[in-house]
Amino acid sequence: MATDALSETLFALADPTRRAILSRLSRGEATVSELAEPFDMSLPSISKHLKVLERARLISRSRTAQWRPCRLETAPLQDIDSWMTDYRKLWDQRLDRLESYLTHLQTNDATKDEGQS
Repeated sequence: MATDALSETLFALADPTRRAILSRLSRGEATVSELAEPFDMSLPSISKHLKVLERARLISRSRTAQWRPCRLETAPLQDIDSWMTDYRKLWDQRLDRLESYLTHLQTNDATKDEGQS
């Protein structure tokens, strides 16, 4: 079953271990062993997480002698940011309307208080 790139990226980001791996890679390249250090899981389990991240194009691996350091790839994250732009605009508009409504309520309360004095 073919999946679109955005779905692959969101699936990869749904797991906290994979998000932690990406966070570590945001500081620079790392080997599988270095990425596995903070986790209480086997290297094969970490490798499975890395394969999911690779499939989503969130990481890439190079080859340096026997080492295969992993590197963060930001394009899929930029795609998510672009996709969320419309939703961000929607929430900004809703929050602006809420702010206007609350200001209106506060103004009315202040006017009532002045009228009762």
